[in-house]
Amino acid sequence: MAVHRAVGVHTAREDVVRARPSKRRLVAEVTLLAVAVGAVLTLRTRGTSADGDPTGDELVSLAPVLVAVIAALVLVRLYPLPLRGLARPARRMRGVVGPLSLARAGRAGGSTVLPLLALLTALTTAAFGGSVLTGVTDARERAAVFAVGADARVENLAEGATDVEERVRRAPGVEDVTPVKVSYFALAGNQRVSLAGVEPDAYAALSDRLDGGAFDADTLKADGEDTVPALGSPALAERFGDDPFPVILDDGDSFTAQVVAVRTWTPALGADDFLVVDGSALRAGLEPPTGLLVTGDHPDAAALRKAVGDDAQVRLRSDVVAATVESPLQTGAERVYAAAAAAGAAYAALALLLTLLRAAPERAALLARLRTMGLTRAQGRRLLILESLPQAVLAAVGGALTAWAAIRLLAPGIDLTTVAVAAGAPAAGRVLLRADQLSLLVPALAVVALTVGVAAAQAWWSGRRGAVRELRAGDAR
Repeated sequence: MAVHRAVGVHTAREDVVRARPSKRRLVAEVTLLAVAVGAVLTLRTRGTSADGDPTGDELVSLAPVLVAVIAALVLVRLYPLPLRGLARPARRMRGVVGPLSLARAGRAGGSTVLPLLALLTALTTAAFGGSVLTGVTDARERAAVFAVGADARVENLAEGATDVEERVRRAPGVEDVTPVKVSYFALAGNQRVSLAGVEPDAYAALSDRLDGGAFDADTLKADGEDTVPALGSPALAERFGDDPFPVILDDGDSFTAQVVAVRTWTPALGADDFLVVDGSALRAGLEPPTGLLVTGDHPDAAALRKAVGDDAQVRLRSDVVAATVESPLQTGAERVYAAAAAAGAAYAALALLLTLLRAAPERAALLARLRTMGLTRAQGRRLLILESLPQAVLAAVGGALTAWAAIRLLAPGIDLTTVAVAAGAPAAGRVLLRADQLSLLVPALAVVALTVGVAAAQAWWSGRRGAVRELRAGDAR
């Protein structure tokens, strides 16, 4: 009799808290980890394509996805730990909503964590693709700044033109104008260089605003002594060091200069061998200037051309950005990354919706039974939201962290220069992939918001339908 009265449990609980991964799963995970490590190391050391092979390597191309899958597997293993840790404190909470929602999240079937793999991989892909697109946009803006030196550039001003600077200042969209006097055939010692005479304060402010070649204006100001301080390129600084050297301009003006600051790029002259000096040290000063560097939000090209006359040349940074993409390589690669980001976001939303809809009948039945015990509609809504949040928050936080880690791991092997700018465009240095905060946070926050919205909608719809049908034990679902 005692044997017959004993309660026998034929199958163990298979919820996410008590489930134990099998040895086969462990072997599969270790194998996948080894493949992912190989792909990451290959990408970091060799880049996206081997020498002479522009098509690239399929395994290397899968590196971001492999990193996301490995992170998802790790999170699936870690998922029960916070639920176990919160189970005991939750029992001491007042009310039933908190403990019940946490208990249901922990006792969900093991299959409910499978969508976490798809969700985290999709989030990582979306954030990775968004960061690539942001990097490409920044690279094009940087290349345009290297080409123009400001938001707009006016060159070849006529010597007899008067009040050109004031007319340009009054043009729509113009905030500030920096006059420069450029000579492309100056001699520093016996080496030909490009030289620009500038007003130190205005030019230093321009360089600082463009985040390139910034310097202290006081170091460039001429004090009337025999030696004129100069801002120089690295090649000139290496050749002359701290020693003074003679400078002869193409108009016959000459003086002795000394490099006091070194920059790899400067707005007026680009990245070639250059010298920048105080315009007051020139024999004729800055009048008349040979060019104007214009800053402002969307300067009007037509108004600028009208202000400077037909002989002058006007270049806008926005025009250079628009002309940067000229080959199918740039447009095609950008569309691929945009499609990857959009597909990742769509798959993340789809995985989340399917997971929540799969559990909808069970949740509706639960709410119906609990309402017979006095559970209010507001409590039911909170119950469904709190039950859904652990997996959604884990996926959101894990997706953002995984995307950030994937970008940090893979950035040394990914050069966005060929994707961002066309061949022959001004070089702005090697453009590396970097994490974009907006691309990391927006998909993650969207997952949490979608989870809350779907759970609230389920609770509202269950309350609207009533509990009679859900309580009929014999009805087929």
